Amino acid sequence: MGPKQKGGGSKSRGNATEEVEETLQAVFLVEQVLADTFETRFEPFTLDKPRCLLPLANTPLIEYTLEFLANAGVEDVFLYAGAHSDQLERYINASKWKASSSPFKQLSFLKSVSSSVGEVMRDLDSKHLITGDFLVVSGDVISNLPIEAALTKHRARREADKNAIMTMVLREAGRNHRTKSTSISPVFVIDPTKDRCLHYEEIDHHSEESHARLNIDAEILLTHAELDIRQDLIDCSIDICTPDVLGLWSDSFDYQSPRKHYLFGVLKDYELNGKTIHTHIIKDAYAGRVRNLKAYDSISKDIISRWTYPLCPDTNLLPGHTYDLRKGSLYQEQGVFLARSCVIGRRTVIGRGTSIGDRTTVHSTTLGRNCKIGRNVKLEGAYIWDNVVVGDGSDIRGAIIADGVVIGKNCTVQAGALLSYNVKIADSVNVSSGKRISKSKRDGSSAPTEVDVVGEGGEGYEFIQGEDEDDDPDDVSVASSGLVYRMPGLSLSSASISTLSSELSEGSWGRSARSSFSDSAERDDNFNADATGSVLESLREGVSADVVQLELVSLRMTANASDTQVRRAIVTSFMQYIEELMAKGKGASQAIHQVFSQYTEVVDRTLFDRNKDDKKDQVDLLLQLQQDLISREKGDTVLLFTAKELYELELVDEEAYEQWWNDERSSESEEMKKVRGQAQQFVQWLADAEEEESSEEEEEESDEE
Repeated sequence: MGPKQKGGGSKSRGNATEEVEETLQAVFLVEQVLADTFETRFEPFTLDKPRCLLPLANTPLIEYTLEFLANAGVEDVFLYAGAHSDQLERYINASKWKASSSPFKQLSFLKSVSSSVGEVMRDLDSKHLITGDFLVVSGDVISNLPIEAALTKHRARREADKNAIMTMVLREAGRNHRTKSTSISPVFVIDPTKDRCLHYEEIDHHSEESHARLNIDAEILLTHAELDIRQDLIDCSIDICTPDVLGLWSDSFDYQSPRKHYLFGVLKDYELNGKTIHTHIIKDAYAGRVRNLKAYDSISKDIISRWTYPLCPDTNLLPGHTYDLRKGSLYQEQGVFLARSCVIGRRTVIGRGTSIGDRTTVHSTTLGRNCKIGRNVKLEGAYIWDNVVVGDGSDIRGAIIADGVVIGKNCTVQAGALLSYNVKIADSVNVSSGKRISKSKRDGSSAPTEVDVVGEGGEGYEFIQGEDEDDDPDDVSVASSGLVYRMPGLSLSSASISTLSSELSEGSWGRSARSSFSDSAERDDNFNADATGSVLESLREGVSADVVQLELVSLRMTANASDTQVRRAIVTSFMQYIEELMAKGKGASQAIHQVFSQYTEVVDRTLFDRNKDDKKDQVDLLLQLQQDLISREKGDTVLLFTAKELYELELVDEEAYEQWWNDERSSESEEMKKVRGQAQQFVQWLADAEEEESSEEEEEESDEE
């Protein structure tokens, strides 16, 4: 829990001290949590419980958000609750946030029948509760961001210009980050000299239009010497606002959503309202929002992999949690019962009271409290909440299983399936990918059981979302953790920029605009992110080669990855770890030998051209190494010693080096030529040795004759 703010009402003795206290305390932060996000993407779970109370790594979502607010120094929280508000109020009233030790001076519920964020904001404005700067976040935000830097810049802008009404926190994460949406691509047009957002647009890749167009007003291009077109940003849903923000919401009843309507509209009508909205782009801290099922999967993995530190299971955010971190990113509470022959893999969370039977394997899975997992069960990439029973011989992969679910013997639950509260699956039932099964209907009543869905003796029916509901295409599969950020066919409207001034030179535009819309490298981002992180973590922890190989096989099967993708992940993680060893003082040769000799088998399992004349796999490995080392310090030296090590370990054949050197891809750019420069002596040595060997063989044959 974050520390309390002290001394907010005290008076200082001198002007200097008073100025410091003014900076830190004078702006009273009022926090609004949008606990109900007006979406149906988590149905059928949200038929019974509000989304902000759903567990993420065995901790309710809202706990992460409130922890972020406490660490940000927030004192007053105004919490809007929509559906299931009684459940949320009971939870909060019984939590540490209402205790005498809470960092919040006030945590108030504002119940509303609003059907959109816009209605909530207009309702808040009408209550006249906001008198100073305040934060707006959603109840599903996960962030370890220290807010002070963003807040300081916001205050400075506001003091200089009262029309600077809002600062959006955005996270720089690259074009292919796995927590980005595949269906909607937000594009921010920013003046980097003032951190001011000038234009916002959402590109819908599921629209009927074959080619999405980004329409920027020509006036923006004419009046700003430098622009950044950013499609590499994650919208953290963390906004620092002045009360004027609420006024603009109230002035337009057309505004319903924070970005698509409000942000777009305010920026578009700048000439009328004169208000400016700014950005604070972060690179190091973590911030994300569990906006859909894929984000649930991705952020869960980020939490378990400690990208969100200190918001990790072993921080034990909830009173009574007793998680310890063990080798291989295994988090386990006290009071867990494991059979001797069960196998618990990496990146797994196991809650108190859970028992796991003989010969059961568990990998990359979150298990809640008091679950009973039978014998010979396979759990891979699953999210299993509290009090779940899984029968012997069942196989669950990439599914979400809610509280109280009972799964019979020899069942199969495929990736992306959602089993809601207290569903019962009979023996030998196959739950297909993406199927949602529930016992509750939208009106709160119980639905009749569909035997063809849950089997004889089962309980539940197939829940199908309506066509008019907010069914996000990103939610098709939970198993696919990478949210590829796709912008195919995006172009600037020629009508909007036909009068582009010559003042914007082609050179300056090329330097400032980050608008690379190619999606050629996006297809394998999902697997590459997971596999690279997994292998790198294994190298750091000294995990054995056979375990690393097992995890790679599992990840490859889940993502249906190619041999090239596997080699790329191995190369990236190996080179990163070698770079870390060299930074600690080891020589390049020593570091390379340590890694490749210990994990020879991992590399060898990706090469299938031993008995072939055309060494495509080995050449690909060398090209991957060459490409990776372009951007690393002493890349040419590392490539030379790596080439030698691969030869000594008999991983790469002599013919492969010649084919690699003659492959036009190895010299297609100056960077590629430069990084392979030192390796030329080794390749030449191999060629000379082969010629000498051939000459000796010819002499021997001549002597015999």
